[in-house]
Amino acid sequence: MTHARNAAMALIALLLLVAGAWSSWGTAQHVLLPKGREHGTLTVTGCNDETCSGRYVPEGSPSPHATLTIARSVAADKGQTLPVVVKPGTSEAVRTGWGGGLHAWLPLGGALLLAAPLIGGGLRLTRTAWSMAGVGGVLLLGAFFAL
Repeated sequence: MTHARNAAMALIALLLLVAGAWSSWGTAQHVLLPKGREHGTLTVTGCNDETCSGRYVPEGSPSPHATLTIARSVAADKGQTLPVVVKPGTSEAVRTGWGGGLHAWLPLGGALLLAAPLIGGGLRLTRTAWSMAGVGGVLLLGAFFAL
């Protein structure tokens, strides 16, 4: 019975970590692998409940995008200029740099924090659990302070 319990705990923890990494990768790939993507700066002109939009100025060649949208949690205030990468085929931008990179990995940080009690309590791997919780907490705090 204990082997089944350990297998179930390990499977749930693995599922949490894979889901966190999978949901992070949708945004993080644009920040981590920026080659071949359109770079520029976005000046925030207005925000609604979920997104902010603004004037986009590309680096180098002219862009078909005059305005772009970005997640409100990443854009700070009206008038602020942010370095961004454009998601291919969309008019959505992803913030680059430390702030954007840490923000992209927030789901993984949350998954690490959620999986830590399962690993510590269920699998009795306390050092691993504390390490995972520490990495997840540092990731969340780093994103908070970087933005």
